[in-house]
Formats: sequence, structure tokens, C-alpha cells
Amino acid sequence: MTTGDPLTSGPDGWDVPHKLIPVQLQATFDPQSARIAFWGGEDPEETLRQHGLPAGEPGTLPLAVPIGTAVGELRAGRAPARFLGVEEAIEGLTGLGDDSSVSGQLGDSVRAWVRAVGLVRSGAADRDFRELARRIPLAAHAALCPGENSVASATAVLEAFHTAAAGMHAEYHPDVQAQLRHYQRRGVAWLAGLAHSGGGILADEMGLGKTLQAICLMVLRHAGRPHLVVCPTSLLGTWERELERFAPQMPVVSYYGAARRLDLAGSGGVVLTSYGLLRREAKHLAAQQWDVLVLDEAQQIKNPRAQAAKAIRSLTAQIRLAMTGTPVENRLDDLWSILSVTNPGLLGTRSRFRSRFAVPIEQRRSQRAAQRLSGLVEPHVLRRTKLEVAPELAPKQYVPVLCSLTQEQAELYRRSLDDAFENGLGSGIGRRGRVLALLTRLKQICNHPAQLLGEDGPLPGRSGKFDRTIEIITELADAGERALVFTQYRAMGELLVPHLDDALGRPGVQFLHGGVSGRRRDRMVVEFQESPDASPVMVVSLRAAGYGLTLTRASSVVHYDRWWNPAVEDQASDRVHRIGQQRPVTVYTLLTAGTVEDHIARMHERKRGVASVVAEGGEARLAELDDQDLREILEITGPGAAT
Repeated sequence: MTTGDPLTSGPDGWDVPHKLIPVQLQATFDPQSARIAFWGGEDPEETLRQHGLPAGEPGTLPLAVPIGTAVGELRAGRAPARFLGVEEAIEGLTGLGDDSSVSGQLGDSVRAWVRAVGLVRSGAADRDFRELARRIPLAAHAALCPGENSVASATAVLEAFHTAAAGMHAEYHPDVQAQLRHYQRRGVAWLAGLAHSGGGILADEMGLGKTLQAICLMVLRHAGRPHLVVCPTSLLGTWERELERFAPQMPVVSYYGAARRLDLAGSGGVVLTSYGLLRREAKHLAAQQWDVLVLDEAQQIKNPRAQAAKAIRSLTAQIRLAMTGTPVENRLDDLWSILSVTNPGLLGTRSRFRSRFAVPIEQRRSQRAAQRLSGLVEPHVLRRTKLEVAPELAPKQYVPVLCSLTQEQAELYRRSLDDAFENGLGSGIGRRGRVLALLTRLKQICNHPAQLLGEDGPLPGRSGKFDRTIEIITELADAGERALVFTQYRAMGELLVPHLDDALGRPGVQFLHGGVSGRRRDRMVVEFQESPDASPVMVVSLRAAGYGLTLTRASSVVHYDRWWNPAVEDQASDRVHRIGQQRPVTVYTLLTAGTVEDHIARMHERKRGVASVVAEGGEARLAELDDQDLREILEITGPGAAT
């Protein structure tokens, strides 16, 4: 049997009997995770320790193993392994010296990787790696490919390792002007390894430098081949500035605006365009062979039927990289849609994915289905949180602020409930729309009666939430702090701005929302970040905060109203809590006690408690309740009920 041929699980299933595991410790590079796995032997961890290598991270490796002693007969199996990142593996294996001196406790594959590390450190030519590939034992590249029915060739695995190793030292590349953090170096190595699988998702938490890692990948890839970055229009300027900052030698083609031209001339540079323009220019862009395709804020393609998603599928690229801090924004279908672009076929058809994973996880909370899904996507999704990789980052504290209803708010709230249930909410799709309209109305009442009624004022004394916000902002400004106030409603933001000006005793509070032009948006951010004369407060619409903002001058965040998805709120908060923040960040979340906002808060806590899985359907789930249960949830409770 040769590498690349199908493997079968055999009568014993997918577990590898101990007797089939070689007595000597073996080493296998896993291109999917850009790590070296050590397996076999009586005690892999102890053997690693005896030879001065780190113990590594425990895990299970799907690999091809020999059947007994028969040459060329393989079976698919899983073996316990210890995983080392490329950086740790290079350092550890370097200490073993020349491959001929390695102890007999270590197998031929370990010796082969010692030799590969030596080639990397000496800057050997590609022909040296090709020569090693001809002599490398099967165990050194035995990790199974996606689908677990074949293994990659030794040449392909050594190339992936070589690229990943180069990624570890991306900052030393003459065209990379950056000092990478340790997790960013590992991220670049992982990205480089995507050449083996075709693509993946970089899902690092907001503020950890996904853009820089993607730029390093493009710099390290083959010279003379163009790369394409697709992003929201509001981020085009950010990408231009970041490329100029981190890779000034990289040619950049701005493919947007009236005078756009796709003139690459073999530059091997980066082409920048937007999702909106891609929809119109798909045929033109699809005519080019791209090396790296970067999809920034990839939640833009979470609808697989959308024109943007269809246009992207028409593009050809060696690596398809999606970048998003929220690969699952609302439902697991979001994840399927993104991976169907980066790794086509990995999760099967959409209907198969729903029956196998989405329904069991979202509706039945199946832990077994969640574990299967996690194991399937893990090699293709790199997700790090600030807590994991940047412990030096200032802490983030959440402070819920309960606000009371005024009499006017309580009367409007009850009247809205009475009218809705007396008129009837109906059934089917129509019911969902009417429930959503009712929820929106109730949330606007909680914000301020003037928002619901379309009034300009007066505002003070009519909303407990409004009055408490003015108090919080005044206290923060008096203490010399800067703050962001987030709202999902543009109308509410426009009500807040003049009253914040009055409370601060000076004009200048700016409102950043979706209607602000990209140029003005950039000016507002620079002024807030750098000008000592700028207002200490900025109001931001929650959706406008989703893309490309760094506002670390602020140290406080006020969420004026709630969003159905906590991931959206977390993204907004992380515009402040990101690399570059030197002070602790306080996130104030305003809640109107005893109202629908209380229910949303409880729902958010349940959502955050289910790792990487959306367990609720937001307002859609409420629409599934009958009228009696729904009214019980929406009725005013607690002290507000007696207002």
C-alpha cells in the first residue's frame, strides 16, 4: 500500500492496539495544526523529558500505522501523542545534535526530524529538503489528511514544515517591520501550514493582531504571486495603513473607487477590495490566480446564498483564509458557511451538517455532537483568547447596572403589552415578525420614551437608564477617564450626544455610526485616540463598532442597550480591551430591572456558558412560545411592577 491510498479502520475500529505502536518514540509533523506529534514508545512524555525536550501538550493523533511487521500494509488508527509547536520542537530537537548521535530510544522518524530541523537552521536549499524526502520514513509523515483516508507525501509534509518554520521567524524577514508576540509567531506558522489543507479560519479574539499575522503570511509566501484581501468598505483604509506600516516593501493595489484598475504586472503584491465591489466584479477577479485570499470580518459571508459568498466561491487561491472573532455569531450555520468557503466539503452538505450537528447541539444540547464537531473543525480553526495568550493585558471587569422604570416608562410598557396581546400575535412567519416588533418597542421604552415617540426632548427624569448613564459619564470624566457609549439604535445615539455635551459642560461628543464616511470615521478615531482636547466620550453604534476600530484611549465602556448576541457586545468592548491597552477596562452594562432586558441578560449568560456553540435563537426562540408563556416573560416583575 502506498501513501495516498485509502485506509480502512479494520476490525478493531479506530483505536490502535498497544502492540501495534512501535517501541521507539516516533515523531510526525501534522500539517493541519502545524505541530510535531511524538507518539509510540512505552512512555512518550518520559522519553521526551529524558532527552531534554518539553513534555508537550497531550492529545490524540489520527495516523497510519503498520499492521504487525508487514511492509507496506497500513491501517488508519488513533494513538495518544504529545504535541509540540514548531518553535518548541525546533529548539528541543536542535539540542539532540546530529541525527546519527540520537539515542536508540528514539525512532527513525525522530532522527529524520532532527535532520529537518538542522536544514531549517542552516538555511539549506530546497534540493536538500527534496533529498531528505526521499529518505524519510513513513512514520515521519503518517498523520492522516482531512477525511482520514490518506496521508500526504513526505515532500509535501517537509514543505509544510519548512514554511511553518519560516513563519516562526517572520519578524526577521526584511519585508516585515514588526516585533511579533509569541502567539503571533505561532499563528503565522499555523497559517503557513494551511497550504496543506487549502484554508482555515483565524478566529483569535478581537485585539490580538489577526491583520498583522495575515500580512506576515502574505510576505512569506511565494514571490511574484498576487494576494487578494476582501474586507468591509470601512476597513479598506485600515488595511492600507497596516500594510504600509508592517510591510512597506509590499506593492498594494487598491481595487475600489471609480478609477480602479487590476494591474498587477507580476508584482506579487496585495490587492484590496470590498465585499460589495466583489459582488459586481467577481468575473474580473476570478480570472486571476491568487496565492492567498484573505476574507476579513468573514461573518459577512455567513449566509451561503448571499451574492458575496457565491462570488468568493468563484475565486481560485492556494490558501483561503477567513478572519473573524465570531465564527459562530448567531447559529452554527454561520460556521458551516465560512468553512464551506475555506475548506469545501469538510462539513458535508448544509442539510447533512444540520442533521448531524446543528439540530443535536442547538436544540438538544448534545455534548457528543459538540465534541465530534469540535474534533472535526479544530485543525482548521485557530482561536486564542486574550486570557490565554496575553495575560499581560490589563484586566476587564464587568459591572451590571440595574436601572428602574419611571412611571411614564412603566405605563408605556404595560400599554404596549396590552395592545399586542389584545390584537393577537398570530402564528407562523407573521407571528415572528410581530413578536420582534413588540420586543423592539419594549427595548426602546426601556431606553427612553422619547426614542419610541420620536421626540427631541425634554429627556432628563423620564428614563432611569438615561439618567444613570449621564451620572456614570460625568463621574468618569471628572476622574479623567475616557469612555465609549454603545447603542444599537442611531436614534438613541442622536438623543444622547447633546445631553452628554451639556453634562460635560463642553461640546465635542462625537457619534460614530454606519452613516459616517470612511474618511470622517478615520478622523474621529485619530482625534479621540490622540488629541488631548478631544471630548472624553464617544457614542458608537454597536454595528459600526464591529469592524476595524482601535480605541484604547478609553478605559470604560457603557452598553446603553442590549444586543441579542453577546458576541457582538464583546466585539464592541474589545475595541477598548485590546493590545495597546495599559489600564484596566470596566464594562458597564445597563439593564432596566424587571423587563425584557432582564430576560436578555439571563439569556446572554447561558450563551456565554456554552463554548463555541450557540444554544439560543434570540427573539426567534421567544416567538416559539405561546402567548401565555411569552407574556409571563415580558411582564414587568419585581419593584417595577408596582410603579
